[in-house]
This record gives sequence, C-alpha cells and structure tokens, in this order.
Amino acid sequence: MPIARVALPVATSTPFDYWLPEGLPVVPGSLVRVRLGPRRLTGVVLEIVADSAVDRERLQPVGDVVAGPPLPADVIELARFIATYYQESIGLACALAVPPLTRARRAAAGKGAPAIQAPRRELNRDQAAAAAAISAASHYVAFLLCGITGSGKTEVYLAAADAVLARGGQVLILVPEINLTPQLVARVQAARPDVDVAVLHSGLAAGARRAAWLAAAGGSASIVLGTRLAVFVPLPALGLVIVDEEHDASYKQQDNVRYHARDVAIWRAHRRNVPIVLGSATPSLETWLAASEGRYRRLDLVERANPRATLPRVRLVSQRGALAGDGIGPELRAALGVRLARAEQSLVFVNRRGFAPSLVCAACKWEAQCPRCSARLTTHRSPPALRCHHCGHAERVPHACPTCGNVDLVPLGFGTQRLERALAQAFPAARIARVDRDSTRTRGAFAAVRAEVEAHGLDILVGTQMLAKGHDFPRLTLVGVLGADNALYSADFRATERLAALLVQVAGRAGRAGAPGEVIVQTDFPDHPAYAALRNHDYATFADALLAERRTAQLPPVVHAALLGAEAHQRADVDAFLAHAHAAATKLAGRDVEVFAPVPALLARRAGFERGQLVVQSAHRPALQRFLAQWTGALAAWPGRRARWALDVDPTSFG
Repeated sequence: MPIARVALPVATSTPFDYWLPEGLPVVPGSLVRVRLGPRRLTGVVLEIVADSAVDRERLQPVGDVVAGPPLPADVIELARFIATYYQESIGLACALAVPPLTRARRAAAGKGAPAIQAPRRELNRDQAAAAAAISAASHYVAFLLCGITGSGKTEVYLAAADAVLARGGQVLILVPEINLTPQLVARVQAARPDVDVAVLHSGLAAGARRAAWLAAAGGSASIVLGTRLAVFVPLPALGLVIVDEEHDASYKQQDNVRYHARDVAIWRAHRRNVPIVLGSATPSLETWLAASEGRYRRLDLVERANPRATLPRVRLVSQRGALAGDGIGPELRAALGVRLARAEQSLVFVNRRGFAPSLVCAACKWEAQCPRCSARLTTHRSPPALRCHHCGHAERVPHACPTCGNVDLVPLGFGTQRLERALAQAFPAARIARVDRDSTRTRGAFAAVRAEVEAHGLDILVGTQMLAKGHDFPRLTLVGVLGADNALYSADFRATERLAALLVQVAGRAGRAGAPGEVIVQTDFPDHPAYAALRNHDYATFADALLAERRTAQLPPVVHAALLGAEAHQRADVDAFLAHAHAAATKLAGRDVEVFAPVPALLARRAGFERGQLVVQSAHRPALQRFLAQWTGALAAWPGRRARWALDVDPTSFG
C-alpha cells in the first residue's frame, strides 16, 4: 500500500506518513487533509513511497484531496531550501506556498483594454543600456539596478519585462509594502494593458488571493506583483524576477518562518536559471558587497528620468530652535510658508507616530512606563491614551503624577500627531493630512490620501516612513526631516545604514518634476557621514566607508550570523536556557564558528516576557550552516519547557 509523506504546518522537523486509500488522486505537491491527533490539518504531499518506518497499524489514511493544482516541484524544492537554510519545519515552510483554502473570487487585477497602449516616456541613455543588459540575459544573472531617486527604475523594469513577455514568459515583481502596490500596478497596467496582472499581498481577501494564485500557477497571469509572500507563488513560465527597493527591511519576515524574501528570490531565480534585478537608490550592504565582489552586475542610473527634474538641494539646520515650535524650526517653518504661497506641496517627516514619545512629571521626573515591556508609553491625543508601540498596551492619560501628585505632566518629544497640530496652528488655511499606522488602519485610507495628493487637494503631508519610498508626487517640492538624530543613539549595528537609506529615500520625494526641490534636515550632527551622503547625493562613498567599518568590526555582511532569541515569564528561565544553548554551542563550534555570550535583548521585556539572546557567526556560510543543523538538535533536546526560543538566520538586527 503506497505511503504519502506529508508536510504539516506544525513545528516538527520531519514530515508525517499516511497510507493512501485506493483510487485517491494524490501526487507529489497535492494538498491533502489528514488527522494529527484530534486535529484535522491540511498538508502538502512531499513524496509517495512504498514503505514507512512507522508500523502500518499506527498509520492513518489520507482524508481527502483539496481541490486545485498541486504545488510544482520547484516550489517544493524552494520550501525544502527554506526549511534547511533557516532551520525551520518543512511543514511551516511548505505552508508559505499554500494558497488560501477558500473559493476563488475575482482576481486583484485583470486584463485591460488591449486596443490602446498608454504612452510611455522614452528611455534615456542609462535606462536604455540597463534595460538592454537585462533583456539580453538568457540565464541566471543578478543585476543591481542602482538608480538615484526619481531615475526611472520602474521604466527599466517595464522595458525588461517587455522582452520576457514577448517570449511568452512570466515576470515576478516584489515590492516591500502593500501601500506601494496600487501605484505600481497602475504603472504596469498602463504600460501593458494587454496582459493579465495578478496581485498578491496579505491585505487582500482570501478569495482574491486564491484567484491571483491560480492565475499565476495556471500561467494566465503574465505579471505577478506582490509583497514578500508572492515569492512562493507557482510560475510555470518564469522568465524574470524583480525586487524593488531591495534594501527594505520589510522583506524580512520577523516571526514564524524568519526568511528574507529578497534572498529567497535570488535563490529561486538561480534555480530557475532566470535573471533577477535588485533595484534601489540605497542598496543594502549585502547587495553592495556582492556587486563590489563581482557576484552581481551593477547597472547605474545617475540622472532623474524627467529631464526637467534635478536632485533637491539639501540643507542641514540646527534643531535647537525647533523646541519652541513643537519640533518645527524657523527654517522649516519659513520654507513651508513659501511653498504654501506657491501652491506647492510639502512633506514633514518624522518616524514616530503618536503625539509624544514619553510623558514625564515636571516635579519628580516620573515617566510613564509600559507595565508589560521595558519601554516608555507613547502619548496619543486622538483618541487620548498612553500606548505601548511594542505590545499594544493602552491606558488612560493620568490627571496627576501617580508618584508625587503633581498635575504638571509634560509630553516630551514629538510624533506625527503633535506635528499635525503644530502645523495646523501655524498655517490655519493649509490642507494637512497625517499618514501613519494609526491614520491608515481602515481599508482604502492610504489610497484616499494618495488620491488627494495627486488631485492637489492637500498642501502638507505629515508622516512616517510609509511616505518615504516609492511614491511619486509631482507637486511636492519640500521635504522636512525631524528627529533623524534618534537613530544615531541606537545600539543596533545597522542603525546608521538604515538612517542613510531612509534619509535618501524620503529626500527623493522632493522635486521629481520640473519645480526644484529642497530638503531641510534638523540635526545636531551635521558632519555625520550619513548626513554628508545626503547633502552630497553620494550614497556610494558612504556605503564603501560603512562596509570598511563592518570589515574591521567583523559584522554582517562580511560575516554570516544567526541570533538565538529566548523568552519566558521569569528571567531565571531565560538565563537557564541560554546557558544551556551557550554550552552546547561552545562544544559544537569549531574554529570557523564564533560563539558570543548570552545577553539581554535590546528590549529586555516585551508583553510580559523576559527576553535574552545569543549570537553565533562565521566568515564561512557553509560552516555556519553545518553548525546550526547540529545546534538546533541540541536546543530541541533541552528538557526545560518554561522558555520558548526561535532562531533567526541572517538577522536584520541584533535586537
């Protein structure tokens, strides 16, 4: 009797065996329903074998087959790679590729009118050269499309896609965030109204996601555009992979299966032997290193696509005068007034939502702390509350200090809500909109704001990093940046890299059309290399210098790392587990693997759990992988059950 080896979505390293009833149409890749104890689960058939190591009488039968096409062999191979490389369960890895198990509804984007092609701007010299190089690649080549903000990377993507579509191939385009999909989908559909575009991201209803998945798997969708989950969709005629804003941290899954979609996309392109394009104005150091070593081919776009557009002028101004204006200094205030008089649009950027990051007693210096995390509570004004941005805890704003009874409680610092209020008071006639996670929770809220900007229904945008990348607002000529210095105090070794990327990206929103743009950054450290890179429009020199620092410090991407995180209700349980993990690691590590001592996490307590971590690293990726495979076995054998742990391979931070 044949045996189906089934990967189930549980944290177990091996698949489960089930016997196949006669006549049940099961092949490798089929989705089947089976029983695991009292639960009824849907799993993926990895293979069909003749015998099992489990006694026949203990095996249960496969229940039934889920309607729909089986996962193809290359997607199963992709899941196996993720399970091995990221030290995860094969079942959880396979679950990433399984479509929503619901009735398919209308696909997220469909075929446009085939008769009319929307006009497209003629490519400039750099764009044409880049598109030609990508189109000429008939096998795996990794391209770094390094283009300044506004250089027209999307036009290069579309030109390269044209060549693949002409050969009957499919194109996969990844974007880091859901909010970037509508604008890019519109661009793609305008450029190629004759082809089907399938959109995949977690914000879609399950039926629409399944319809898009089926369109991609069936080959009817020639272009698949989505966030990181789209990297797993079956694509029988895949001819090109594009990862837009490849540097973005959103490509890294931070819980469950901790994969990096950019790296998975590179692996998939390599296995399918198709070219991949990694696009960014601020490439990650991982990608920058690969390009400098010749593993990736670098294509530069050094001019803005609009021939009338120039890079914005950058001014670094002191933030000492900003405190009296709720964070808005005199230079920025004056510049905002000039733009309002010209009927131009402005963006005021601060990467903090809420009204103020802390609430302090003026008398005894009491500070509102989260009772569940080692973090301050953020003051919100609409609606009024103290909120923890780590665990979601919320409580009322006290009328008096709970320690000394003083009623003079001071909100320190500024967030988007406070800036919105300050701007409304300074410019009462201005049309102002705030864009952050709080203001865009409802479906369509962000799209509505974007439509207002495009219709010139808004004068000033106040927002977080949701506005920093990918958006093209032609009338926006001024960007003000507040609170950027906060990143310079971070203990995260990637903080400076992220700051520089964020500054360049947000500054790139200004002056993308004919009107000249200006960027005003309030800072106490105008000579810092990150600000120098922004002022000089020279990210390359900054990236080279930062890479040299990483070599000296032996930090990623020069070395390869894994972070073991543990949490428990009691600190003693965390310490006991990490001590066991450290001892096991020290015993298993050879000369090629370095093991660091356990330390508390940067956020030592979150949501009522005490947290700690341990880092291991190696200059040789294969050596680290061999070590991790042995180490996770030792960790799984730990007899204590009070601490839960997770391993993060290639972590984006050590926090």
